[in-house]
Amino acid sequence: MGSREGTVLWEPPERLLSDSKMARYMSARGFESYDELWRWSIDDVEGFWRSIWDLYEVGPQVDRVLESAEMPGARWFPGTHLNYAEQLFRGGRGGDTAIVHATESAPEPAELSWDELADQVARCAAGLRRLGVGRGDRVVAYMPNVAETVVAFLATASIGAIWSSCAPEFGTPTVVDRFAQIEPKVLIATEGYRYGGRDFDRRERVREIERGLPTLERTVMVPSDWDSLLAAPAPLMFEKVPFDHPLWVLFSSGTTGLPKAIVQGHGGILLEHLKKLNLHSDLAPGDRFFWYTTTGWMMWNFLVGGLLAGSAIVLYDGQPDPTGLWEFAAEARVTCFGTSAGFIAACMKAGASPPALPELRAVGSTGSPLPVEGFEWVYSKVGDVWLFSTSGGTDLCTAFVGACPLLPVRAGELQARALGAAVEAWDEQGRALVGEVGELVITKPMPSMPLFFWNDPGGKRYRESYFDVYPGVWRHGDWIKITERGSAVIYGRSDSTINRGGVRMGTSEIYSAVESLPTIRDSLVVDVDERIVLFVVTDGELDDTLLGEIKRRVREHCSPRHTPDVVHRIDEVPRTLSNKKLEVPVKRILQGADPAVAASRDSLANPAALDWFVERAGELTGTR
Repeated sequence: MGSREGTVLWEPPERLLSDSKMARYMSARGFESYDELWRWSIDDVEGFWRSIWDLYEVGPQVDRVLESAEMPGARWFPGTHLNYAEQLFRGGRGGDTAIVHATESAPEPAELSWDELADQVARCAAGLRRLGVGRGDRVVAYMPNVAETVVAFLATASIGAIWSSCAPEFGTPTVVDRFAQIEPKVLIATEGYRYGGRDFDRRERVREIERGLPTLERTVMVPSDWDSLLAAPAPLMFEKVPFDHPLWVLFSSGTTGLPKAIVQGHGGILLEHLKKLNLHSDLAPGDRFFWYTTTGWMMWNFLVGGLLAGSAIVLYDGQPDPTGLWEFAAEARVTCFGTSAGFIAACMKAGASPPALPELRAVGSTGSPLPVEGFEWVYSKVGDVWLFSTSGGTDLCTAFVGACPLLPVRAGELQARALGAAVEAWDEQGRALVGEVGELVITKPMPSMPLFFWNDPGGKRYRESYFDVYPGVWRHGDWIKITERGSAVIYGRSDSTINRGGVRMGTSEIYSAVESLPTIRDSLVVDVDERIVLFVVTDGELDDTLLGEIKRRVREHCSPRHTPDVVHRIDEVPRTLSNKKLEVPVKRILQGADPAVAASRDSLANPAALDWFVERAGELTGTR
């Protein structure tokens, strides 16, 4: 990252140091520094999470916070009952703004008040009940990031049903691979959307999805069926469910098999988001919280959680234009602007100059590591704002390293580890490292960790995903460095999952699309420095026709954002003796690692296949 890493770019103003929610929380507990507060939060895990329960008056005082602390299998707040949506509506904010929303086809920001949101959620819940949806049933959405999707989710949660969503850009196989696993009863689907100035009709694709979901009993098309679903006035009611009752299913792909169907609970998500959005993000009534996201990324779920802090949430569905998105933020009076490192890089490349943003006080970045140059661009072009780079994941639906309003912002660094998140960098022997790069691990349980994976008998796949390297300790799959100051630097995935705009696509899904072409015999894909690089073994030449067909297949079967940036023809894919593709070692070689360290040639079935990558490591991420 260069010598500028660690340079202080911003200091918190007195208001945050003395009157932010984090400052008041820390003072009430008698701590002098954030580091002291963080250490207490991980040393006394039960005491910390009890304090969050009490602070936000989630329910009656409890005798026991953590029945079992083992991972996996931690059991939180046994015997308690609650509802995520009920907590969200407790504020009674009446005519205040709850949602600001706009799309490419309706670019003028429109608003929905808390009263209007409550009415629509109550009507939608009544409509879902008429369709036979009850506690534990699955409602899935193939919807853009619009107000109707938020309403449908909150209605689903209010009746104790289980939610899951995919963005309408996802191809049919990608959607069916996800939704079919959880056997949904109702599908809520958009008829179309606009992106990049083009209109996309999704009605035929919805019919294809329906054919792949045999348990479906009803599809609600939006907008055609929306008004009838919400036709009957109804009181706003909430089904109280156990703390660990499923709230939603998120999908995060690994490198083999179907995407992981990650189940997270009402109570765990509620406590985590109350903590993260109030204390770490310092959101409050009067704020307007925006994050550019699709419904296929956990940041959509996190964005909706902004309502738990009483702030308005700001939705935008459309292409993230490097100039237009900042102009939208100004028009929507956004106070916290959330985006990805990739968008900031696009702004730099386009020479974007954001307009005056008098309401803006914070900028968040996630999805991939934000380099020093990205930090510097924000401070030179956006102004004196609190820039927080954050890292977490779908697996916990939060950031466990990132924002702290009491600490300075340093170029290339994430400010701190989150409260209650026992994050460390470990070497291969399980020793904690400081000032060195290691595997990101979490050594103590957090409430929003998955309850289980859907259709995972005995929890085998769950354990393999996080606990196979360090038994009893969560290994996340990122490289991290914890500095002597307690800040952190993230160096990207330590596994081979492809992350684009925060949407993680398993390599197996890309292989399925690419290798279905008759002239392609094998393939290997890696994500290097924000570029997806695909290597193919073909029967003939890799000409423009085949190149176009490869990209079309990935775009339609997976998603447009996972289309490879570069495609190379190779003679063979390097494989282990057990026939696994050598994804991570090839990625590390392309990133400049010593080939002798990156891969053990003795473990390869075809070690000579690696030579091609070693010889061309410096030139393989160029355009083709």
